[in-house]
Amino acid sequence: MMDFKQLLTQENTYIFQAFLVIFVALIANLFQKRVFKSLAEKSKLTPNKWDDALLQSVPRPFSAIIWVTSIAFAGDIIQKATGAVILEALSPLRDASIIAALAWFLVLSIRHTETNYLTSGKDVDPTTLDGISKLARISVVITAALMILQTLGFSISGVLAFGGVGGIAIGFAAKDLLSNFFGGLFIYLDRPFAVGDWVRSPDREIEGVVEKVGWRVTMIRTFDKRPLYIPNAVFSQIAVENPSRMQNRRINETIGIRYDDADKMEVITDQVKKMLTNHPEIDATNTLMVNFNSFAPSSLDFFIYTFTKTTNWEKYHVIKQDILLKILKIITDNGAEAAFPTSTIHLAQQETTKISETQN
Repeated sequence: MMDFKQLLTQENTYIFQAFLVIFVALIANLFQKRVFKSLAEKSKLTPNKWDDALLQSVPRPFSAIIWVTSIAFAGDIIQKATGAVILEALSPLRDASIIAALAWFLVLSIRHTETNYLTSGKDVDPTTLDGISKLARISVVITAALMILQTLGFSISGVLAFGGVGGIAIGFAAKDLLSNFFGGLFIYLDRPFAVGDWVRSPDREIEGVVEKVGWRVTMIRTFDKRPLYIPNAVFSQIAVENPSRMQNRRINETIGIRYDDADKMEVITDQVKKMLTNHPEIDATNTLMVNFNSFAPSSLDFFIYTFTKTTNWEKYHVIKQDILLKILKIITDNGAEAAFPTSTIHLAQQETTKISETQN
């Protein structure tokens, strides 16, 4: 049986060295996790969101770097002792893995920063923030991929040249996919709407609340709570209304009174206009009109045209109801009545006489 001294011969020391490297890596990994966890807890007390994102993103990529570096180091020790050719591949793989881990760290930092700002309660446009985050992540991934290819011995110029030729073929094959991608890019840049906006299109049967703007499709939740997925390219071909960004809501109503109350029309319209001007929920700085408008078949019509201060849909209808009830009260207070459809039949006198004689 071989004792411990015999194991520590010149031929076997590389095994213990390799295990020692792995053991040190294990200790270092546990230490860095505790350190960064403690720092992350302390960073939550600061108002800055960047330090939170960075410290939340470090542990896992750093663990990957520690393990990849230690395994490659242990492999170098074994390769020098044994001359195994296959272990020579560990060096470029180590470099590529470190680049990938750094890219992973940057992607996690960008994602955590986006999440922290969205949950911070600050006035941040979620659609713009999402667009910037996606562009940053794509840039990091593409740059890391090119660096990894260069590290593994591939010529970047050759890859780019192939990408240029292949890009033309891919462009023809994926025309719709690319048009949707650029449609999403224009939505992020032009910002015709954002997540949470109520949008509709007079050209298509599209109306609802925007829930997500992706690179290929935009998801809109219709008012019957169904999800509607629209390719981004569609928005470059249709008109889109954004009622969420309106400044006021309009009240445009026509009200009729009886022909018998014609002499009271001027007083009623004057009082209605005064009521609207003094109403606390009406924006008197915008167009405000109350005028006798037309001789209808069974009524004398006047119209009101004004704007509310609120844009909230529910509050708007409460205000509109209050105004219409006040108008009805003004009409009745002046001894008039709101008109309703009526018909008057006129009989000739001769026909009336004949009917009376026949009855007798």
